[in-house]
Amino acid sequence: MSTYPNVNETKELIKQLVSIPSPTGYTANVIQFAEDFLKNLNVETKRSRKGGLLAMLPGKNQDEHRMLTAHVDTLGAMVKEVKSSGRLKLDLIGGFRYNSIEGEYCEIHTSSGKTYTGTILMHQTSVHVYKDAGKAERNQENMEVRIDAEVSSPEEVRELGIEVGDFVSFDPRVEITENGFIKSRHLDDKASVAILLQLIKRLKEENVTLPYTTHFLISNNEEIGYGGNSNITPETVEYLAIDMGAMGDGQSTDEYTVSICVKDATGPYHYGLRKRLVELAEKNSIEYKLDIYPYYGSDASAAIKSGHDIVHGLIGPGIDSSHAFERTHEKSLINTEKLIYHYVLSDMIAY
Repeated sequence: MSTYPNVNETKELIKQLVSIPSPTGYTANVIQFAEDFLKNLNVETKRSRKGGLLAMLPGKNQDEHRMLTAHVDTLGAMVKEVKSSGRLKLDLIGGFRYNSIEGEYCEIHTSSGKTYTGTILMHQTSVHVYKDAGKAERNQENMEVRIDAEVSSPEEVRELGIEVGDFVSFDPRVEITENGFIKSRHLDDKASVAILLQLIKRLKEENVTLPYTTHFLISNNEEIGYGGNSNITPETVEYLAIDMGAMGDGQSTDEYTVSICVKDATGPYHYGLRKRLVELAEKNSIEYKLDIYPYYGSDASAAIKSGHDIVHGLIGPGIDSSHAFERTHEKSLINTEKLIYHYVLSDMIAY
């Protein structure tokens, strides 16, 4: 049995993933990246009609299957309107607030394939002009994109090929520190995607035969609520979403352990699977925290709501400042991957 994979590889994989723009609805490039990664491991993949990526590792038990998911789509925006000034009004993709993107660099992805850079700003940014610049509400009416091009009218903007409906992605500003932190936008959920890809790599390198046939879904519509609610085989009995653990007041989740979610906004996760995950963590000296995420839903909860008769669970690395300038630590990545590794090798179904 090999030692734990080099966490530096996981961090580098996260850096590569967050650097590929992929707001929900614009995920083809990052799905291709994941597909190429798995093909290099000789893992067969297929695309769902929704654009997600599916892979499978056969197990001893082919009558009862497991499924693990992580989502590669991120928060982002679309061009809502080309304003008379030549700036752009945005419409948000995903659940976040305008204040979290104020001053952010962005890219506008046109339908012709061209990309333009810009900055997301308040219309009333200049304190030398707008007396109440600090008091103005951060909302769709007041925030706009300043395009890095010589444009001052809708006609000039459209000559560039920019139009309503073009996707807008945010600069991840990814940075890996010497003391183990990784900070970036879109760690939700590309940190977990990297962990899942690294897990598959380890299983292939160790030539492990899993106790249960196990499916892997890199979903691409989670941020809008339905990424992982389909392509679940009838044999699937356990469904584990790998997503971020949310931190804040009243939360036990931190940046150094794996978070095991017991309940989110959709209700409790399966009690038996939760207890099984805790048992595996304690047996294998994995540091974990149990937590409730009050304003949260996952691919697993989407699968339950769509009517699948499955046992569902949710775990993930602890992420600070979710849906904004996120940060986690390599200790959380390690503990999360360890728990998933021991879970897929476990020979007990939770129901």
